[in-house]
Formats: sequence, C-alpha cells, structure tokens
Amino acid sequence: MSLADPALLAVGLLVAAGLAWAAVVVGRRRAAALASAGVVAGGPGRGRARPGGVWFTIAGVAVLALAVAGPAASVPVSHASGTVILAMDVSGSMAATDVAPSRLAAAKQAALSFINAQPASVDIGVVAFQQGGLEAALPTADHATVSAAVRRLTAGGGTSLGDAILASLSAITHKTVTIGRDGSAPNIGYWPSATIVLFSDGQDEAEGAGTGADSGTDAAASVAEKAGVHIDTVGVGTTTGTTVDVDGYHLFTALDEATLKSISQATGGTYHPASDASELDGIASSINLRLTVTNEPLPLAGAFIALALVLLAAGAVLTVTRSGRVV
Repeated sequence: MSLADPALLAVGLLVAAGLAWAAVVVGRRRAAALASAGVVAGGPGRGRARPGGVWFTIAGVAVLALAVAGPAASVPVSHASGTVILAMDVSGSMAATDVAPSRLAAAKQAALSFINAQPASVDIGVVAFQQGGLEAALPTADHATVSAAVRRLTAGGGTSLGDAILASLSAITHKTVTIGRDGSAPNIGYWPSATIVLFSDGQDEAEGAGTGADSGTDAAASVAEKAGVHIDTVGVGTTTGTTVDVDGYHLFTALDEATLKSISQATGGTYHPASDASELDGIASSINLRLTVTNEPLPLAGAFIALALVLLAAGAVLTVTRSGRVV
C-alpha cells in the first residue's frame, strides 16, 4: 500500500496519540478521585462505558488520519494495448468480386469494424501495400484518422507480401526496415506489444511466385518473429477464384491460403479465413490482441473513511447510551 501524503498520516496519528494519552490521564485521575471519596467505580457496565466510547472515538480519528493521507493499493490490470498495423492489400487482384461487393471493399469494412472494436489504449496504423509497400497512416490513438485512411484505399498495382511486412515493421519502429542485399536480417529490437493484421488474398507477385511464401516474404516474416511481432493474416477471397480485369487483361486469381498460413505460423500469429462477407464481419472479434499487465493504483481512502465513520458512530453511541452524556 502507498500513501499520497504521509505527512498527513503522521499529523493525524500524533493527534490520535495525544487523545489516547489524555484519555488515560483523565481516567486515572477520575479513578483516584473516586477512590479517595470512598466510591467504588463500577456499577454494572458504567465503569467502562465512557472509556469504551472514548477509545472507539480515538480509533476512528486514527483511521480517518490514514484516509486523508491518500492510501492506494497497487493491483495488476490486464488490458489490450500497444500498436496494431493494418496491412491492406490493394493490388489489382483485390478488385475481384468472388467476395461481394469486392475483396477490397469487404476487407475495408472488416478493417473498419476492427478499428471500432479497439480501446483507446491501442495505437493503430495503416499500410496499403502494392509493389514496394506504401505507408498510409502512422500508428495513432486517433482511430477516426485511421478509419478515414482505410476508406480512401483503392485497388491497383502489384503485391509484395515481404515488402508489406517490412513497411509495417517500419511503421511500428518509426525507422526504415530493410533486408540486406546479402539476405541479412536487421535487428530492430523487441516489440512484444505490436501486432500486424494483414488483409490479403495471398497473391504474391514480388518474384512471380506461385503457391507458398517466397524468400523475401520468409525473410521479412523472420524479422517480425525475432522482434516479437505477431502477424495475424486474414484471407480475403475464395479458393475457387475468379477472373479480374487488370490493365485490360483478364487474369485468374484465387485465395492462396498456404502463403498466408505460412506467414502467420512463422510469427506465432493466426490465420483467419474469410471467404465471404459474413466471415469478414466477424474478424474484429476473432483477432485476439495480446494483453498487457500493468500495475494500477486502487484508491482506498473511501473504505478507510467508511471505517472511521463506523468507529466514530460507535464511540458516540456508547458514550450516549451508557453514560447519558454526549461527551
């Protein structure tokens, strides 16, 4: 237990000690006076009636002194906090309509629901990734700004999942994160309270790769894993796929679950399938952010004041009912 103002407690206890000393002195003098007069103190209950009330009153003063000193207990509280980056795939394949009204529109709606479900203690940023990754909004507690950034997203361009992860890590650390030309992974520190939520159909065109994560994606996921950053992936689209018009070409596109699962598993995250709008609507409740346990003060002044009032009232009642006097 901690005290906001220990000096007030010291003063209050000195007052209570002074009252106790005075009560003892007065009690002895009264007993001596009665003895010299040949009066035996005590009829049933009266000898201790008044002193009993006095001691309850003194105890109430002592407890009140503790209350005004501002006592507080430190209790552990779990709550969601930290940083979340919403990595939004805005490549041409996200214009596909196998998820109504389109993959990107459905992903945006799910992202907005996720933002609305988060407490103010969570900073949220947005990274819209095409080829190379494009940072749209830095992490902030202003969730309205983040929602506006999500609404502005439009489809177009290619996809590089590895660059998307690196851009998200850059937003978390506020410094550029890149893989060395020799494939070496940078040390970006440890960010256990950060999470990346990646909305994508898993189509990775960085190296023309097909199924499975390419080496660039593996390297980026490794950087996140070493930094303690979980990546939750949300698969947007259907495995049966559909065709989409990109720059005048009709291209077939389908959800690549294997790539997205590989990314989430490598970083300790979770893959969330979302093949239709109803599943996307439930993403906000299915993604579990890590809880941070902090010690927060719990004020105890109210409880001590209540106890002091009970003691003072008991002292007054004993004094009045047994001695017939208020003081």
